[in-house]
Amino acid sequence: MLQGTGSSVGKSTLVAGLARALTRRGLRVLPFKPQNMSNNAAVTLDGGEIGRAQALQARACGVAPMADMNPVLLKPQGETGAQLVVRGQRVDTVEARTYQTRKERLMPQVLESFKNLVSRADIVLVEGAGSASEVNLRRHDIANMGFAHATQAPVVLVGDIDRGGVIASLVGTQVVLSAEDAEKIKGFVVNRMRGDPTLFADGMQFVAQKTGWQALGLVPHLPDVHDLPAEDAADLLSTLRVRHKRGHGGTPRLRIVVPILPMIANFDDLDPLCVEPGVEVVPALEGETLPEGDVILLPGSKATLADLACLRRRGWAGQIVEHAQSGRAVMGICGGYQMLGHSVADPSGTEGTASTAQGLGLLPVHTVLGGQKKLEYGTGFLAQEGQPVAGYEMHMGQTDRAWDATPFLQLNGYAEGCVAGNGRIWGTYLHGIFTHRAARLALLARAGGEAFAPDGVWARAGEGLPDNHDSTVDAALDRLADHLEQYMDVDSLLALARPPVYVD
Repeated sequence: MLQGTGSSVGKSTLVAGLARALTRRGLRVLPFKPQNMSNNAAVTLDGGEIGRAQALQARACGVAPMADMNPVLLKPQGETGAQLVVRGQRVDTVEARTYQTRKERLMPQVLESFKNLVSRADIVLVEGAGSASEVNLRRHDIANMGFAHATQAPVVLVGDIDRGGVIASLVGTQVVLSAEDAEKIKGFVVNRMRGDPTLFADGMQFVAQKTGWQALGLVPHLPDVHDLPAEDAADLLSTLRVRHKRGHGGTPRLRIVVPILPMIANFDDLDPLCVEPGVEVVPALEGETLPEGDVILLPGSKATLADLACLRRRGWAGQIVEHAQSGRAVMGICGGYQMLGHSVADPSGTEGTASTAQGLGLLPVHTVLGGQKKLEYGTGFLAQEGQPVAGYEMHMGQTDRAWDATPFLQLNGYAEGCVAGNGRIWGTYLHGIFTHRAARLALLARAGGEAFAPDGVWARAGEGLPDNHDSTVDAALDRLADHLEQYMDVDSLLALARPPVYVD
């Protein structure tokens, strides 16, 4: 089990890289995270949803994602509440305080999912959540030491040297843990080293001597991790900055402006756009006016009504409408699609207080939230150009088009989404709409980027890109696995593994 000294120290990435490395050694490997908190989720083949990070880790193992890989998923809907998903299915909306006492009732289901994976694998790589040293939450913990104790799992602690204070973070974790919990930690990894690794050799030795833990690796920062899907919004912003600095060379670029709203979800839809030559993805943050761009893209949202209200508070709603009225392109995916319609109603209070809000009015559709969540894979084609698409739907509610409105897709045999503005304004529920390059280029060309047409300069500039963006992710996973094989003691890590021993 990999636990961290804090959030965002790289646990998810390390598990993904190790999963690919061990899979390439011929082992049957599966990932597991007892509890995750993320609005970036993925649909599983068994009709559930899990954290996007676990879906990436499943890809690293060469297997399809399963609900058992992330039995408890919390999807924040505000400052103190979250949607609770258990073994792939939404069961409730919970407040942070009441959830703490509920966790112990979830442990049996967590262990059942874990046992299911153990029966199918040679090794299960378990990822903790947040910080291992959150002793204030230890009593009902199911995500870190609570799980490690319940299964007698050996723990490797991960620290992030890039944020500073890594020695104190590692040694301090041992200090604040109970002796029983501290004993579970057998080794440590220092992640994201920049510069000369030999400069921290004494630091590795100091931590090992102070704690008695085995030093399992000093892992240099790997820029290629920015080709992997980001797990949360903070990771998304740093990833977009890195991709922007890389650039693709040449001008002009097609600028796609993305308003970053508080409840942004499933934003890995942006990833294929970020690798496309000639495209610049520009995030818009709170306190800013929307930057000038050719396209405005509204991504998914965990709370459509709240984010729609935020658009208005920030003054962005009017700017988006003006942008569209000037003939420029506006795209919406899932929650973003809902916002582009005439109205969004929540009569049963699915997202909070029952209410109805006026949408941006750019598409002739009306949305009613509520009902059963739709979790479904889909394949089809763009209704206008005929290019193939594939992805998944993950939403609650129904969006109805006007009878004379034009659909955006033919998906699983039915008309889906909506188009207006001579094809330059469109919305869809399909996450993954840009994954296939042919569809991506067609939509970029439709948005006004003629250079992305099949014979255009930017289409030709990206001829080395794979037809499916998933291949780009796979290549990045291979490079990450090579990196960890070089800088981590993977053999010693394997030697720590042991069959689980379940403790009541």
